[in-house]
Amino acid sequence: MLLIPVSDLIERLRERGARSVALQFPAGLARQAPGTAAALRDAGFEVVVSGDPCYGGCDLALDALLYADVLVHFGHAPVEERPNVIYEPVRFDFDVTVLEKALPLLTGLRVGLVTTVQHVHLLGAMAAFLRDHGIEAVVAPGDGRTPIPGQVLGCNFAAARATGADEILFVGTGVFHPIGIRLATRARVVALDPYTREAQEVDADRLVRRRAAVMEKARDAANYGIIVSTKSGQQRMDLARRLASLSDRAFLVAMREVSPAEMLDLGFGAYVNTACPRLAYDDQIRFPVPVLTPPEFEILCGARDWDDYTIDEYLAP
Repeated sequence: MLLIPVSDLIERLRERGARSVALQFPAGLARQAPGTAAALRDAGFEVVVSGDPCYGGCDLALDALLYADVLVHFGHAPVEERPNVIYEPVRFDFDVTVLEKALPLLTGLRVGLVTTVQHVHLLGAMAAFLRDHGIEAVVAPGDGRTPIPGQVLGCNFAAARATGADEILFVGTGVFHPIGIRLATRARVVALDPYTREAQEVDADRLVRRRAAVMEKARDAANYGIIVSTKSGQQRMDLARRLASLSDRAFLVAMREVSPAEMLDLGFGAYVNTACPRLAYDDQIRFPVPVLTPPEFEILCGARDWDDYTIDEYLAP
């Protein structure tokens, strides 16, 4: 079943004069590739589907674009603007009355309201629901990496911080985003999963304790590889160079895909990740040696106080 409407997309491709198109899908939408490709082929386009992993709007399939006039990236809002790339966010609906499950956990009459790109079109309805229950919902703009007001990424919580609220309601799936919001804002955070209908106050202490243990393992490493991503939207060379300057045991390492096998082959005692921040947080169990975030390495090198521990974020320049 094709869940992605393509009629508007076809018109935009024709307006650009495109004859060939490359399609890129994140894991959750990858099974939409055959149906979407067939619909575009039937409309007269030559279609190339990227088969490489896709982790976000920062991870464009520029290699596939070598064979097409335009790349269509599904599932995310723009992170970097390119003239031959079309971002196609995919909307997922739910009944906003599910917010009633979060009401008993909210302690104030003013909350910041944030969600992921799949649900930002519902923010107005969610704010209206909260208003009808006596709660002012603040939806704030983020920065260039989160161009839609109220949108957060796993690597950018600017829209949550911009609310200025002491309490924030995150509506979406998973706990990584709300934990990141908690660490980035120091606000009280309530997370509501609109599909399981479960609401909870978020506690980031467990993550911080786990990360402290990783830092201790990395403290006496013989050397550190400072990972620099070669992906177009993940390059933070200036940050990597600054981190490398903090220790004479640190060396720059360029990678496209950060994998356990490559880490093992290179042989560094520990790594510092300036690529996708979620690699260190979510994938540490897969890696053969400690992988630190930039703030954690700064703490280890004495350039940041432990009391200033924060989550790693990609912020727009």
